[in-house]
Amino acid sequence: MTLDMGFDALKNAYANTELTPEQVMADIRQRANSYSDYNIWLHLLSKAEQAPWLDALAQKDPATHPLWGIPFAIKDNIDLAGIPTTAGCEAFAYTPEASAQVVQQLIDAGAIPVGKTALDQFATGLNGTRSTIGPCHNAFNPGYISGGSSSGSAVALALGLCSFSLGTDTAGSGRVPACFNNLIGLKPSRGLLSASGLVPACRSLDCISIFAFNTDDANQALAAAEGFDPSDDYSSANPFGNQARHYGKRAGPLTIGIIPQSQLQFFGDDDYQQAYAETLEALASEGVNLVEIDYAPFAEAAKLLYEGPWVAERYLATQPLIDDNPEAIFPVVREIIAPGGAPRATDLFTAEYRLNGLKRACQAQIASVDCLLTPTAGRLFTIEEMLDKPIKRNSELGYYTNFMNLADLASIAVPTQFTPAGLPFGITLVGQAFSDRALLSIANHIQALFPLNKGTLPYPTKPSNTAPTANPNTIDVLVCGAHLQGLPLNWQLTERGATLKAKTQTAPHYRMFALAGGPPFRPGLIVDKDKGAAIEVEVWTMPIQEFGSFVAGIPAPLGIGKVELENGESVCGFICEGYGIEGAQEVTHFGGWRGYLAAQNKS
Repeated sequence: MTLDMGFDALKNAYANTELTPEQVMADIRQRANSYSDYNIWLHLLSKAEQAPWLDALAQKDPATHPLWGIPFAIKDNIDLAGIPTTAGCEAFAYTPEASAQVVQQLIDAGAIPVGKTALDQFATGLNGTRSTIGPCHNAFNPGYISGGSSSGSAVALALGLCSFSLGTDTAGSGRVPACFNNLIGLKPSRGLLSASGLVPACRSLDCISIFAFNTDDANQALAAAEGFDPSDDYSSANPFGNQARHYGKRAGPLTIGIIPQSQLQFFGDDDYQQAYAETLEALASEGVNLVEIDYAPFAEAAKLLYEGPWVAERYLATQPLIDDNPEAIFPVVREIIAPGGAPRATDLFTAEYRLNGLKRACQAQIASVDCLLTPTAGRLFTIEEMLDKPIKRNSELGYYTNFMNLADLASIAVPTQFTPAGLPFGITLVGQAFSDRALLSIANHIQALFPLNKGTLPYPTKPSNTAPTANPNTIDVLVCGAHLQGLPLNWQLTERGATLKAKTQTAPHYRMFALAGGPPFRPGLIVDKDKGAAIEVEVWTMPIQEFGSFVAGIPAPLGIGKVELENGESVCGFICEGYGIEGAQEVTHFGGWRGYLAAQNKS
């Protein structure tokens, strides 16, 4: 019987001595032979090649190595020490002495490489047919494309030949294959994962991506793989709000942006169109608020990736091969890359100017919702259809994906449906840069609503659907006096990007006093469960990076503490030190600061 290759299943089997990593790897190698005609592997590691990593597990404690014995596949444009990297082109091949930083960190966490997987040559394509060993076949129906360029990595996971896998994603290569093979496909924020040891496609845009069966596994793999790399000029430190500890089901009702019907494209695939509609219906029935956004700036940005000067980056990545030995490059790939030597610097700046405006329009719309939701792809083509019109249909595959890195966004592909023909369909969630854990948390919730199996395996995904957590990128602040909307200090909130969340009252055990000093005049709020009352307040949501400067400007005797609302929730809010109310006038009976000011104006 096929093994359950999910993280928890393997960890439990190891802990109960039902399996050893050596047995798992031997089973993978045996089963891989039965899928040889799927064109998954460019280099499947032998027992001898794998031995050093398996032997090293004896010195690693599973309790401190979160990926102990977990097998993973590596797209063959990412370095694994001592194993050739080809990027799908033998004439380009080299053997690295060191692994890519991401690969090494995964190994350090206890993960075991299985092999190097097939790809659209030089990661140029979204379909999986641009390989010298032949098309990589879909895990569910070999007559259909696998998606690309991370084709082998997706199919290997879907067939249970690893527990997670690494792809790359410049234009959608880590999401389209996830959709077509019933997988989670995480395209991290640019710079979150080091690109050291990655053969570039477009160096300024490239991301190493992660395929997993569920969001729990994706989060664990991401936690082991992420980390600032000073040798990578595009690497970025992960902010506090995007750390692994913030993964969990999003709190409160979700508001998700969707594309208007007039801007959707399914390219003749009625089954995919119906699967998308059913996905939205299911989300709406679960209380998700779906609001339309304008997809035009996203679609225009997507066109720039291949129709603009960024193709010059692909040209640079393949030099000197494209100049000295162009016949070594797969014909369709060569046709795409060769014009990259022609764009002028003026073309680049013209495109950059336009892109900057498009990015602003895209990011402004995403900022207004918890995330954007799109179909991951509009159509799943047969291999025959793809080979008939390789460039046109590849462009159609990128309609919902090509804009992502140009607009500096994070995204995750989530499977939701199967068509009547038994083919997988999925959606993609899109968020601001470094919203990866927030997206994973929303994806966790959505995956729980659409219970599917792990790839082609007969085991349910079973995401944890963890306890609710607040959005780690913002903080709610309760105000009760001069910071109320329309009052003299409200600018201290609005100029920090804070937005009004609620007008409400405190729990009925607070007293309010008009403090000495001013203008502006301020109240002091203190707890008194015996003589207190409910006080009118406002709750504002503030970007967390602005909170420190806001608190630093609060004068004594005021400060920030926890204030209880009428619904029992506690939020950060203004409180007053006890000494501050000595000699102050009590104004509790006015019900709030506005009531007190109104009474003063009448007198």
